Amino acid sequence: MVGAAFAALLAANPLTAALRVLMLDRAPPPEALGPLPPVPGLRVSTLTPASVRLIERAGAWRDVAPPHSAAFKTMQVWDSSGSGCVRYSAAEAGEPVMGHVAENDLLQAALLRQLRQPGAGVELLWPAQLEGLHLPKPFSELQRDGGGAAPGALAELGLSGGRRLRARLVVGADGPRSHVRQLADLRTFGWAYGQRGLVATVRPEVANTCAWQRFLPHGPLALLPVRNGYANIVWTTTPRHAAELEAASPEAFADAVNEALQGAPTPARNFFLPAAAAESEFRRPPLVRPASGRGPKSFPLALRASGRYVRSRLALIGDAAHAVHPLAGQGVNLGLADAGALADALAYAVTTGQDVGDEGMLEGAYEAPRQAANGAMLAALDGLKRVFEPQSGLLSGLRGLGLDALNAVPGAKQRIVRYAMGV
Repeated sequence: MVGAAFAALLAANPLTAALRVLMLDRAPPPEALGPLPPVPGLRVSTLTPASVRLIERAGAWRDVAPPHSAAFKTMQVWDSSGSGCVRYSAAEAGEPVMGHVAENDLLQAALLRQLRQPGAGVELLWPAQLEGLHLPKPFSELQRDGGGAAPGALAELGLSGGRRLRARLVVGADGPRSHVRQLADLRTFGWAYGQRGLVATVRPEVANTCAWQRFLPHGPLALLPVRNGYANIVWTTTPRHAAELEAASPEAFADAVNEALQGAPTPARNFFLPAAAAESEFRRPPLVRPASGRGPKSFPLALRASGRYVRSRLALIGDAAHAVHPLAGQGVNLGLADAGALADALAYAVTTGQDVGDEGMLEGAYEAPRQAANGAMLAALDGLKRVFEPQSGLLSGLRGLGLDALNAVPGAKQRIVRYAMGV
């Protein structure tokens, strides 16, 4: 999705539309846009207003907007071990909605549709397996070493089957186990959480425009609205519990979700809130029913970040540069912000007559601002995950008290929600 968004942004901008762009993929992407299946798919992304504006820039939002996706206007977060609860609303950020939940396949197909438009100037090649990558040294290193390759030397790529390519810039958008990053010898840091993220589709008993998230002893469970009145489950839990949920019948899985979201204790009235602030009080989420279609699937969770995003003739975007915990739904939004920033950096380079693969330009116009923004979000999400790890006694009570106190401070909630929404 992030790579397709980057290519679509280049094609949509008159400053970069003349660049020759080749998009490679190891496997065929989702089929072209057509009638959507009745039951939404398991893998979805929560798109902030900032991400929606970027997809609009790429020309693809009309194919993703409701009813193809679902909007939510409020969000409720509460703790299963304490009394705390906080509710956020789009109105607090001055926006009509907090975000949209869209299926990953739909989003990628909508972006690829833009790349297939006549005059887009983007060549699509798949399946294509990258086997080799040679990056030239920066000109500063060539001068220091007393020569070598000529300034302006291109990156060279080798594909399976023997085809070779040369490019002024190689962009790695190939996920957390990025082969491009490995071939470029860029180191990463991070750690595994020892948890799995389980995704599933269910049907709420009543119409829902709220994103619900409850912190359970082993991790958060989110209930997100998706199209056609369905909801998506994102449940962080232990590997053993994830395996049990994957093996459960649809009815047993729905029962487990209801027990996790509805179970005691539930937050009592927030004594920090004035009586008039009823919109901020805890509300019970809707009960859910089984949904037909694919059963739950899970994947391992880890934090992983590359120490560098760029080298001479190379840039990493999305999960290839940073992978985060899914508890706040920020992963794809960070990646789309990368795509927008790198597309803007290339437009700046074209405007000022610079080389689009120059390491100094990429460092200043792309890497430095994105590492600062992504680093702050990585730290916040990891800290939030650790704050809500199983605790008891005084610590659990203080955590719940903190949520209630935050819920009663409109200015603090406004800043948090605006930051999370990218506005």
